[in-house]
Amino acid sequence: MSDVLVISGSPSRTSKTERIGDHIAQRLTAAGRRVDHLRVRTLPADALLGADTRAPAIADALAAVDAADGIVLATPTYKASYSGLLKSFLDLLPQFGFAGKAVLPLATGGTIAHVLAIDYALRPVVHSLGARHVVQSFFLLDKHVTVVDDEVSVHPDSGGPLADVIEQFAKALDGVPHNTVLGRSA
Repeated sequence: MSDVLVISGSPSRTSKTERIGDHIAQRLTAAGRRVDHLRVRTLPADALLGADTRAPAIADALAAVDAADGIVLATPTYKASYSGLLKSFLDLLPQFGFAGKAVLPLATGGTIAHVLAIDYALRPVVHSLGARHVVQSFFLLDKHVTVVDDEVSVHPDSGGPLADVIEQFAKALDGVPHNTVLGRSA
């Protein structure tokens, strides 16, 4: 069984991006994975923006990244890029903070004009952090996500492809040795 950490980089409490992160976490949990969901917006702003990695909440978040075999990065698209909140968190990771991990980059946005933001903005950062395997990115239109009474539904045009990407990620996790440190099993 692998440990997965979903990292949501939306500043909004009512974020559809965060809800999609929950949706993915539920799907992976149903498939027998242990999953936690880190909502970056809940971290103390002073410590996050001040890069205080000794602050307890920041230290715990960094430890959760280190312990995970797989990372799901869920971000809204702002100004044709991933969120600054997510960037602030990723900047706290060590140079090879994703070494040995499978990573699923996922973004939401209002128009398909932003679909390349994942590949041209987020993917290079994920690679620079040393991810072992970066699965196919996924972009989800906001209008394809509906939230009613905390229940998320995804429009069929996006639901099938999203399920496929989650399956690819799950398969990538199967090839990750548990608790990998810099490419070596611990």
